[in-house]
Amino acid sequence: MKVLKFGGTSVGTPESLRSVRAIVENQPEQCVVTVSALGGITDRLIAAADCAASGGDSYADIYAEICARHRRVCEAVVPSGYLGGAWSGVKTLLDELETILKAINLLGEITERTRDLVVSYGERMSCIIVASMIPGARLAHSLDYIRTRRHFGKSVLDSENTSKLIADKFAGLGSERIIIVPGFIARDTDGRISNLGRGGSDYTAAILAAELNANVLEIWTDVDGFMTADPRIVGNAAVIDALSFVEAMELCNFGAKVVYPPTIYPVFHKNIPIIIKNTFNPTAAGTFIGDTDKTMQTAQALGVSSIADTRLITLRGADNGQYARMINILTRNGIETLLPDGRESCGVRGNDAARAEALLTEEFAGESAADGISISEPQATVALIVRGGGDGQLPANIANALNEAGIPISQAPQQVSAGTVACMISANDHKEALKTIHTNFINTSNIND
Repeated sequence: MKVLKFGGTSVGTPESLRSVRAIVENQPEQCVVTVSALGGITDRLIAAADCAASGGDSYADIYAEICARHRRVCEAVVPSGYLGGAWSGVKTLLDELETILKAINLLGEITERTRDLVVSYGERMSCIIVASMIPGARLAHSLDYIRTRRHFGKSVLDSENTSKLIADKFAGLGSERIIIVPGFIARDTDGRISNLGRGGSDYTAAILAAELNANVLEIWTDVDGFMTADPRIVGNAAVIDALSFVEAMELCNFGAKVVYPPTIYPVFHKNIPIIIKNTFNPTAAGTFIGDTDKTMQTAQALGVSSIADTRLITLRGADNGQYARMINILTRNGIETLLPDGRESCGVRGNDAARAEALLTEEFAGESAADGISISEPQATVALIVRGGGDGQLPANIANALNEAGIPISQAPQQVSAGTVACMISANDHKEALKTIHTNFINTSNIND
């Protein structure tokens, strides 16, 4: 068995959906196929909900657009004999969505739970279309077996319950050759619809691959694989043909958007390889992720990735105990800390900055350290991932390269793991820093040797 996941761009148009159908039908073995919402639909659902909550009636136009899009796609890809049933299922969901949007509009507000419910309709509708367009496919709804729980105010996987429910659900599907699953969505401990976070369809696929002991997890997207840098910024970026699990995790943790970061953990523990493939170029080899001889070669720089929106938090004048408390309070509240300097500063992601500042202000109220709390202007955290760990001079060499390029450094390059060196620079210098590090440290001609 293999698990395949198709993202929003792969299921975004009738043409791309036909490619999906061809890829799935050509598989020689049993497949579990995880699909995202039609490309761009999640954002439109969020926009509709926000417009409805604002009290105006413009949400109705967005809703009508969502309806028309699904109708067009359904008519274009579903065989005529199945079209009536498929559209009936989609239309039932659209009617529910309309009722919810009207209720939001009437109340003039939207809760987090209601927002989760609204965005769930994207995957719930796309899986009906995909299951209906592939003859013999069987729909196995993830709302029946993916469970979440609350942790530090966020929805996280409830692994124990999910494992039991997947075993029960798929025990009766052993003879089905093609099983279609909506990604991203789940139910919480109260039975209400929740989700695994943006990018969570990858995670759904990885959970299923691990629980079902699949031979491989294939992530089908719109790029040929992991690349040495973002090709939109670095023109000579190249595809990396093989990565270890740890190398892929490092690239993802520092901003590479090919795979949603939590995806790697479930299959890593089962040693199930991941292959990144391009729906629009299916004959390309892609990137293999796993631990093989190819990922154990001599040391070389593999790729440079970045988190484009970070902030540097400083607790000026902090003593050792106060600095430790700063890191502890952020970590305990689910805020990732980046590049801690061990003295008074650390980075956080931009969307965590306001909450981080509020937590620290509360923690140090009445202490002199409270007057030293500051949040920087937007920064970018840039990381170079090196197979074999490189040498001890790499942080200094990166600093020298950036200095020679005239790029000021906000947080000095530091070895954040055995194979990763990262630093922080102004967001205004983000693109130039990526180009500089790629040019100075990555030899693309060696990447695929």
